[in-house]
Amino acid sequence: MRRALTIVSLTVVSLTALAACSTEARNKYGTSGDGPAFAAYDPGLAPGGPGAGGRYKLGGPPSDSLLAAWNRDVGPDGAELPPGEGSAADGAIIYGAKCASCHGKAGEGMAPAYPLLISRDPKAEQFAFGKDPKLPKSIGNYWPEATTVFDYVRRAMPLTQPGSLTDHEVYAVTAFLLAANKVIADSAVLDAARLKAVKMPYRDRFVTDDRGGGPNNVK
Repeated sequence: MRRALTIVSLTVVSLTALAACSTEARNKYGTSGDGPAFAAYDPGLAPGGPGAGGRYKLGGPPSDSLLAAWNRDVGPDGAELPPGEGSAADGAIIYGAKCASCHGKAGEGMAPAYPLLISRDPKAEQFAFGKDPKLPKSIGNYWPEATTVFDYVRRAMPLTQPGSLTDHEVYAVTAFLLAANKVIADSAVLDAARLKAVKMPYRDRFVTDDRGGGPNNVK
């Protein structure tokens, strides 16, 4: 009985508080819909809203150093490549330590999560996978620019610590991947100039996407 009375008392208190809130809202905004509509609610404009008088004040302008840390992409022409160099031999060691656990010791990949990286299967040459999509696509037979191998490895790899490789390590891993795909010599050492000079075997099979924005500007 005591428990039942306690529940009833709490319910009465809750209803009383709700009624008080409703009364305050009616007094403030009226009952004829003259308060701010929910669909058009702007917390920065509604009287007493959480953003009244300003923004939510979350975050802030990024510093130049923060922007520089994220502005690391390298385009196809390689203009943004950093100083440094790395050899294919060093890259093999780094690959084994930081890449092979996902992509396999020989770059064979682990489907479906981790793609194949190294393969020059004769059956897949000359873009044969255009007719047979089951044929293997790799860096050696399906990548347009060597510079963007560097870019992708630098920004996105290894999966568990993206961006953690030094530029020397990225040059080395890039050299290893290109050498393993028979694009450059096993003894190769890459720096910015040498990497920009590498021509991928099937670069000419790719075309530039020069479409503009909007349906009326598509070429």
